[in-house]
This record gives sequence, C-alpha cells and structure tokens, in this order.
Amino acid sequence: MPLNPIDLEIVTEGLISIVREMRQTIFRTAHSPVIADAQDFSCALFNADGEMVAQGRDMPGHVIAMPASVKEIFDDFRDEFRPGDLYLVNDPYRGGSHLNDVTLISPVFVDGNLFLFPCVRMHWADIGGMTPGSVSGQATEILQEGLRIPPIRLIEAGRPNAAAYSILFANVRMADERRGDLESSIAACHTAERRLRELVTRYGRQLILDCVAANMDRTERRLRQRIRDLPDGTYHYEDYLDLYTDGGYDPALVRCALTVAADQIVADFRGSSPQVAAVVNSSLAMTTAGVFIAVKSALDPGGLVNHGAFRPLTVHTEPGTVVHVTYPAPANAHSEVRKRVISAVMAALSQVAPDLIAADQFGTTFQNLIGGVDEHTGRPYLYYDYPAGGNGGFLESDGPSAMNPVDLGDISTIQSVERLETEIPIRIDFCEFRAGSGGDGRHRGGLGTRRSTRLLASTGAYSVQTDRTTVPPYGLALGGPGAATTTYLLRDGQRIDFDTPGKVAGYPMRDGDVLVMESAGGGGWGDPLTRDPDQVATDVAEGYLTVDEARERYGVTCDDVGGHDPEATDAHRRQSHAARCWLQLTDTDQPASTGRRGRQRVIYVHPDALPAGALVELHATHPAPLRAWVRHDIGVARDQLAVDADGLRILGADNGDRCLVRVLRAAHTMTGGPQ
Repeated sequence: MPLNPIDLEIVTEGLISIVREMRQTIFRTAHSPVIADAQDFSCALFNADGEMVAQGRDMPGHVIAMPASVKEIFDDFRDEFRPGDLYLVNDPYRGGSHLNDVTLISPVFVDGNLFLFPCVRMHWADIGGMTPGSVSGQATEILQEGLRIPPIRLIEAGRPNAAAYSILFANVRMADERRGDLESSIAACHTAERRLRELVTRYGRQLILDCVAANMDRTERRLRQRIRDLPDGTYHYEDYLDLYTDGGYDPALVRCALTVAADQIVADFRGSSPQVAAVVNSSLAMTTAGVFIAVKSALDPGGLVNHGAFRPLTVHTEPGTVVHVTYPAPANAHSEVRKRVISAVMAALSQVAPDLIAADQFGTTFQNLIGGVDEHTGRPYLYYDYPAGGNGGFLESDGPSAMNPVDLGDISTIQSVERLETEIPIRIDFCEFRAGSGGDGRHRGGLGTRRSTRLLASTGAYSVQTDRTTVPPYGLALGGPGAATTTYLLRDGQRIDFDTPGKVAGYPMRDGDVLVMESAGGGGWGDPLTRDPDQVATDVAEGYLTVDEARERYGVTCDDVGGHDPEATDAHRRQSHAARCWLQLTDTDQPASTGRRGRQRVIYVHPDALPAGALVELHATHPAPLRAWVRHDIGVARDQLAVDADGLRILGADNGDRCLVRVLRAAHTMTGGPQ
C-alpha cells in the first residue's frame, strides 16, 4: 500500500524536530563554552542498519562523518545491544575525526526490537595529550594528541561502567567540565528516546520505518538527478597542506580525480602524499565527509541530508596517506584535510559546472588555544578560539566575510566575550575585519578577521593547528587568491613570529602577551580588472581596501570617500593588463615534483622569466589555477613555461596555449616571518 504523502512529511519533520530538541538540550545544559556558546556539537538519528535518517542544523564536518563511527560501534556490539545501553568512541582510525570529537549512541528498542537510536558527536575541549586543549601543531604520533577511545559500552542496561568513567576522567584536563558535557549528551539521548516513543504511540513503529525508508529513497533520487545533469568525464585537481621538514616548507599533496558517470560520482584520492609523523593527516571518514559536503552544497544545497544522499558517492583512498591515516600517525589535522578535500573537489567541479562553484573558502578551522593555571583562582584554564575567515566570490556576488565555511555550518565563530573574560584570564582587545584580505576579482572574496587576545595570567602555553599559511585560498576564472592565515605574538611592543606558521605546540606566554590571529580571506571570482569601479570605491570608503590597493589590485583611481576617476581608471587598467605575465605552455619530461616528506609541483622557466623558488599560480582554460614552484632551466625559451602532461590536464590546456602567471610568494619567505 503506498504511503500517504502527508504522513511522510509529518513523520520526516517529526524526526528532524527530535534532533533539534536534542540540540537544545545540549545547548542549555553543557558546561564548557565551546559547547554552550560555540555549539561545537552535532546530533542525528540512525536506524537499525546504522544509516543516518535525520539531522538538523548541525555541523556538516561532524554529522556527515557520524555514520563511520556508528558502523564501528555496530561492528563490535551489534549483537549485544540492549535497552539502556550507551556506547562511546573517538578513535580516528575507527570512523572518528580527531580525538576531541567524542561520539556516543544510545539504542532505542520498541516491542523488543531495535528501532531508531540517537547519536551525538561533541567536541571535548580537552582529551588529554601533550598540550592544553589537545590540539598541538607539533605532534608526531597520535599518543601525543590525547586519550584514544575505541568503541566501548559506557553504560550497560542503565548502569554506568564505573571503571570506564574513571579512566576517561583521569586522562583529561578540567575533568568536571568534561563530565558535565558528557552528561548533557546523555540527557539529549534520553530526550530523543522519550520523543521517539511518543511518535511511535501516535503513528506506529512500522509506518515510521516505512517513512524513513521512503525519505532516504527520494533524497537519493534527487541528488542522482543533479549529478545526471553534469557531463560524464574525469576531472582533476590538487592542493596542499602545510608541512615543515627540518624547518623548511615541505607541503603535503592532496590529489583528486573526480569521475562523473551517469548518476554516480567517484572521488579518487589515490596518489596523495603518504602520511607523516606530523599534523597533516586525517581519517578516511573526514575525507569522505569532505567529498559529500562539496558535492551536496554545490549540486543540491536545498535537499535533506540523510543516508540516501550518500549512496551516489564513492570515495577511493590509499591507507597510510594524509587522506586515510593509519596508526600511529597523528590525526588532528582532520578539519584541514577535510577542507583541502572540499577545495579540490570544488575546483574539479568548476571544470564542468563553473556557474555553481564559488572561489575557495578560507580553508582552515584555525584552532588557537592558550592553556595554563590561573594563579588568581588556582584552577586550570583553557581558551579555545577559531576566528572565521572569508569565503569565495561567485558568479552573482562577492564572497561572505568573517563567516564559517560550508563544512562548519552554524557553529558560532564569536564566543561571548563577557563569558570568556569572566571565566578565563584573558581580555579580548579587538575583533575586526582584516582589511585587504579578500581575493581580487570581478566579485572579490570575503574578508578574513583580525582578533587580538591579551593574556592576564602569569603563564600560559599557546598552540595553534591551522593551514593556508603559505599556499593561499585560490580564486576562479582569473580571480586572485585570498590573503594567507597569520598568527603572531606581541610582547612589549615587539612582534614574535613562528618558524613553522600554523604548527605551534605549547609556546610559553606570559602576562601581557597579546595573541593576534588573522584568518585568511576568500578567493576572488573573475578578472579583477573587470570589477565595477563603483564597488572598488565603496570598498575603499568602507575601509576594506586602501587607495593604493584599489589602484594596484583593481586598476581603479579613487579617493577615500567613495569617488573615482573614470578616465584615470581606464588608462591604468590598460596598463595593468599589458603588464601581466603571459607565458606559452610547453610540456616537459623533467621531474614534475620535489619534496622530502611532502610533495610539491615544480614548473620550469628561463632564468629571466621568474625568480627561482617562487610560489606561482597558473591560469589557463579551467577556472581554478594550478599552483607550483619555479625552477630555472636555460633550455626553456624566455616566453615559455614547461610543465608535465598532468599539469596541462589540470589546467585544461594543450601544448602551445598561453597561461597567466601570478607570483604568490618569493622563495625567501617560505617559512616564518611577516608576509
């Protein structure tokens, strides 16, 4: 008998409503600021086969990866589930993200049968490890990152496992706060169970399960139709993760071959860099989540998210690589790898659906932490901050400024200053747009932020795990890159930069030190010399650009109150266009890459063409640029640039085509110091 469509909608929305109430339960009862203010957690409902059937306005980086953790719990305990059980896991090698993200499930039984069950993934502000907050830029193995929890039964038939509780809270900092957050998760599961039983009383178990299956099927059909609208083919892109070897920049490579075949997409990351004993690796679950987030947000942003939407996507990786970490390599770069995956998939999609794809997001979660003991109270403290950045410009408009990227959803990026300053010995000096940080373009990238935090305790340990400090977010269709991520300290008026930007662990701070966090800007979309001069002048009047930047970057001559000179602008734009560096592409059999632990693409030019060692980007037929490092070759003509066949494929170019070359960074600024 066919389902009544009204029943289908009521049940579907009823399940989503339960997830929303789970979120409100946690939001109102959690103890730590990162949960109660920033809302760094997600909730969902799963069926008896471990498929996600409902989620609300949750964090995509959490909720899309949940099924991998649920599967691991099922693998170990499926035949042992009973009413009143609660299971816990955070192991990145078994479906997790990083150790701070703790996932729990609580099976719900109806008439003796496993029905649906709630699931919560929550960022614990500390999970042990070598630095306060468990986010270290210098970890070399996962044991330094904190307590690794395989699937365990934390509560058995309603009775807590006292030994498990003791082990958990003996290995984390600020254990009372962690316990409070865990209890809020458990409360959310109890809330969900009550509401599920009410729904069963109203509609019956079988009707609900029939609606769940029908809803997943229609979600699958909807996404498959969007994929079917794309031309078949395989599309390639590559991007980089910040990695340092003996103090030198040695980036890790993320490669993606995206194949569209009828109504199916296959994302193949084989060929990415091997995993290393550094914070640049992540789990298969995070890579898979990145692929889904990119495809779904580009092709079907308005559709529901449940297991049906996962079915048209297949992901291939090689275990033991940066996109599929294995023991004992660290896994705390989960969000950075996920964002590189999103960037690579989006760039590949731009080759077949350019009107649907925005330029690159700011590309990092930008995790900054200061921890220590407050001598005024004698209690440990932890400050955890992650300033938002700019997102990419797109066909219709400039990119959003100071806004979360697509994989972080509605997580708050500005915590309550009053609460932070009350509970933690810090003072927030300022939080503002980072002027000039948006990538140039017909539609510019969004601006990053600049946030300044002053330490008011005698000591503290600063750690940061971030990316996009050297290879910046890319623009599309001749758009320019966003500004790179930057962090530094101010001590007694002097600036202190880090030798390995974005990868710092436990740097000693003292009373009065100021941490300045500058998030990256979004990439620009379209040729910046075609941007409406009125918009450029408005940006100057708003303080987003200086008068000099307007002239240098957009060819617009204007004043600082919003007026511009049309004749001078036309003349300067002609000069700027003529001054661009265009080189003719030619193929080469010389080595296409170099690196020690990582791998970076190299291109070859005559010594008179470009400075050796410079980081450049090449713009050709495809919207997204190819990034590479310059090597000199006297055998290459002055007006040519030699790149291997794979590079030509990424550019969408043939031997003899021309490409626009932009120098992004000179060789002598590849490591620490102001840029």
